[in-house]
Amino acid sequence: MKSFKVDRLEVRVFDSRGALGRATAEAVCVAISAVLARKEVANVMFAAASSQNEFLAALVGMPVDWSRVNGFHMDEYIGLDVDAPQRFGNFLRERLFSKVPFREVSYLGSCEQYAALLAARPTDIVVMGIGENTHLAFNDPHAALFDDPELVKVVELDEDCRAQQVHDGCFMALEDVPRQAMTVTIPALMRPEYVFAVVPGKNKAEAVAHTLGDDISQRYPSTVLRRHPRAVLFLDDESFSSSRS
Repeated sequence: MKSFKVDRLEVRVFDSRGALGRATAEAVCVAISAVLARKEVANVMFAAASSQNEFLAALVGMPVDWSRVNGFHMDEYIGLDVDAPQRFGNFLRERLFSKVPFREVSYLGSCEQYAALLAARPTDIVVMGIGENTHLAFNDPHAALFDDPELVKVVELDEDCRAQQVHDGCFMALEDVPRQAMTVTIPALMRPEYVFAVVPGKNKAEAVAHTLGDDISQRYPSTVLRRHPRAVLFLDDESFSSSRS
């Protein structure tokens, strides 16, 4: 494992997706334990994407007191059937929420409802990915606001974001991908004490290079991770390949 810092962001690079997933799960387990040492309940938000598969598979085997953990997810399509497998709530229910006994799981049904919930239960830990266009959740470059006044909002998905959903095998064709979604905003994602980004794969190499090498700006939303005091970016050799000096 290689480790270094870019601004305030800690970067850890592993030689395989499996090693990356296990290391992230261990780090999240430690963070949950730290929160539960001083609070009755930990509020943890998760991303739903194929990039998270190895991490989620490892996490369900970690020694966590799930009865004291509330689970959240960070974005959801608008317009899909409630039982559509592409819905992010269904993705996380299948891979995580149904596999361990959470205290409570909250699903994103409306922006107003979810914003009120997040205000009442501030997130302690967030585990996210980075999109091919450097988005965080569904905060694509055209919609990402580092000082967004909202906690949750409706966004129009850009073409690069929608194309990624086809690349990932979630949809057969671009026209099948919804054009709108609800997303937790950048300030809401950066508010937790612990922020972990899980970003394996060659298809993320360019996004990682922008994240680490470009100026911090809304043009590349993931660069905001470099401002967080306790953010950790987990990469594998493939996703780090374009960032080598």
